Amino acid sequence: MAARIRLNATAGRRVRDTLADSTLVRLIGCTIAAIVTWFVLRVALPEPWHTPGSPELYVAGVLGVALLLVPAAFSVAKRSGPGRDPLRWFSAHVWCACAGAVLIAIHSGGFVRRAPALLLALLLALAVLGVWARLRGSRMMAATFGSKFARFEPPDDRVRARLRELIGLKRDLLAELEPDAAEATFSPTLRHLVRSPRLAIRYGRYAREESVLLGTRAAVGTAQAWWRPLHMAFAWLFVAGVLVHVVTVTLFAGWVADYGPVHWWHLARW
Repeated sequence: MAARIRLNATAGRRVRDTLADSTLVRLIGCTIAAIVTWFVLRVALPEPWHTPGSPELYVAGVLGVALLLVPAAFSVAKRSGPGRDPLRWFSAHVWCACAGAVLIAIHSGGFVRRAPALLLALLLALAVLGVWARLRGSRMMAATFGSKFARFEPPDDRVRARLRELIGLKRDLLAELEPDAAEATFSPTLRHLVRSPRLAIRYGRYAREESVLLGTRAAVGTAQAWWRPLHMAFAWLFVAGVLVHVVTVTLFAGWVADYGPVHWWHLARW
C-alpha cells in the first residue's frame, strides 16, 4: 500500500510538471501578441528603443540569448544520463524560448530587412515545428508505438547477415561502453561521449546503419520521420547565426554600423 501511495504521488508530480497543451497554446499566443504589440508601438517609444545597438536594445539581446541557451541546455540534459528530468526541462525550455523570442524581437529594433533578422525567421520556424510536434506529432508518435508496419517485408539474406554483424559489433562495444546495458535498448549519452568519444561515435554509427536497414523512417510518415532532424538543423543554424552576430558586432563594429556611430559595447571597430 505504501509503495502504491508513493507511486501515485510520483505520477501526480509528473502530471503537474507536464506543460499542458492548452497552456502551451496560450503561451504561444501571448508571445505572438507581445511581439506584434512591440512592433506596433515601438515608434512611439523613446529614441533608444528603435536605435540599433542602443544600450537598451543591447541588454535586451543579451538577456534574450541567455534565455535561449536554456533550450540548448535541455538538449544536453536529455543526453546526460538517468539523472535528467525531461518534464521540467521541457517546460523550462518552452517558457525561456518564448521569453527569449520576445527579447530578441525587441533587440532587432524593428529592422527586419537586415541579415540578423534571419535569426527571427529561424526562431519562428523552430516555434512552428515545436508546436506541431507537441500538438500533432506527439499523437502520431503515440499511435505508432505498438502498431505494425503494414508494408514490412522480411529482409533478404544479405540484409539479415549485415544486421547480425551490426548487433555483434554493438555488443562488443557495449562491453567497453556500458557492460551492464542491453544492446536492444541502449543509446549513448553525453557521459559516454565525454568518457569514450571514439566508441560512442562508432556505436551511434552502427545504430544509424541498423535503423536504415530496418527501414525505421519508412515505417512512419514524412512529417513524423523528419520533423526532429529539421528542428535540430534550424536550432544549430540559429546557434551559428548568433555566434556570427556576436563576433561581428564585437570585433567588426565599424563595418556593422556602416562606419557610422557605434552605440553598443565592442572591442574593435574593424
